[in-house]
Amino acid sequence: MIKDNNIEIYTIPTCPFCKKAKEKLKDNHLDYTEYDISHNEEEIRSKLAELFEIPSGRATVPQITINGKYIGGYSDLKELINSGRLNQYLN
Repeated sequence: MIKDNNIEIYTIPTCPFCKKAKEKLKDNHLDYTEYDISHNEEEIRSKLAELFEIPSGRATVPQITINGKYIGGYSDLKELINSGRLNQYLN
């Protein structure tokens, strides 16, 4: 696993896209820190939306950051990896 990068992923256990995002990170040998927000989901989603400036005011999951840069959700991560642009976010 590549551990020189600070990758954070906010998830809930029942989310299929959270599982896919974690698999995608693992498949690319990227270590990450997972934050399960299910214990206080509504409040944390609202705070994530504010933090990441999500216009709807409510963040979906997963939400992913790499080295302090907001990536987005699973489809955003997938696009970064498939396009080869992920390296721009990695150390």
